[in-house]
Amino acid sequence: MTTSMQKPEPLEPEARKPSGPPAKQVPGQSPRALTRARRRQAVARFWRQYRTHRAGLVGLAVLAVIALLALTAPLLVGADSQSVTNAPGGPMEAPSGEFPLGTDQFGRSLLALMLWGTRVSLTVGLLAAFLSVAIGTLIGITAGHFKGWYATVIMRVTDWFLVMPTLVLAIALATVLSRSVWTTILAIGVTTWPTTARLVRAQTLSVESRPYIERSRALGGGHRHIMSRHVLPNVMPLVLAQTTLVISTAILTEATLAFLGLSDPTIVSWGGLLQDAREAGAVSSGNWWYLAPPGLAIAVVALAFTLCGRAVESVLNPKLGVSR
Repeated sequence: MTTSMQKPEPLEPEARKPSGPPAKQVPGQSPRALTRARRRQAVARFWRQYRTHRAGLVGLAVLAVIALLALTAPLLVGADSQSVTNAPGGPMEAPSGEFPLGTDQFGRSLLALMLWGTRVSLTVGLLAAFLSVAIGTLIGITAGHFKGWYATVIMRVTDWFLVMPTLVLAIALATVLSRSVWTTILAIGVTTWPTTARLVRAQTLSVESRPYIERSRALGGGHRHIMSRHVLPNVMPLVLAQTTLVISTAILTEATLAFLGLSDPTIVSWGGLLQDAREAGAVSSGNWWYLAPPGLAIAVVALAFTLCGRAVESVLNPKLGVSR
C-alpha cells in the first residue's frame, strides 16, 4: 500500500511557534487569563525586538519627551500665556534670558506658545491618523473579502482618491466647512486613507487564500466571523506600522493647513505660528527666532514618528530588512 506525500498545510499565525517559551496553561486557569498571558508574552517579545533598532529608540525617546511637555504645558507656562491683551513682552523681541525663544508680534513668549502648540499638533495628528487608518482598514478588508462588483467599485473610488492631490482635497474640505480643530481632523482623515486601503486589501487577499479560511467557511463561519476573527488580527501588524507613518503625514498636513490660514485662528499650533510669522513679516525683517522653532519642531516630530514607524514595520515584518 502506497501513501502519497502531501505538502503540509501552513499553520495559522496563532499556531506558529513564537520565539521564547510559550505560555502554558496552569491547572484551574481560565481561558481569558491564558489569553492575557499570551498577549503579555507577545508584547514582551515585540519590545525585545524593537530595542535592537537604535533609530527606533531615538524616535521613541524624542516622542516621549515631546508628549511629556505637551501634557505638562498648563503647569509649565500657564493658560494666560496665550492671552494677547496680557502679553508680558514687547512685539518680536529677540531671544533673551526672560524669553529664551523671543516673542511674537503681540509680545507673547514663543516658548510658551510652542508648548501649547505641541498639544494641538499632536492631538490633530493622532486623531486624524486614527480616522484615516480606520477608514482605510474597513475599506481594505471588505474589498478584499467580498470581491466582485463591490470590490471593483470601491477600489476605483480608492484609485480616484490616490490620483487626486491629498493637500488639494484637504484644502477644499477645510474651505467649505467651518474652521475648527475637528474640521482639520476630518479633512485630513478622509483624504489620506487610500494608501492604507490598498495595503490592507492586498494583505486581506493573502490571508483569505490560506487553508484555514476555507476550513472556517466549511464549518459555517460567516462573513463577520471571518473578517473579525481571522482577517483583522492578521492585518493588525500592518495597520499598526501604517498608523505610525500616517501620523507624521497628518502633522505635516495640519501645519500646512494652518500656515494657509485654513485652521481655527483662535487655536495655537505650530503651523499657526508659522502663519503668524509670515503675516508679521518675520522673513523680510530677519526675525529668525519667530520662524525656526515651529519649523524645526514640525520636522523633528515628523522624523521621530517615521523612525518609530520604520522600526515597528521591521519588527513585524523582518523580511523588509530595514536598517537598524
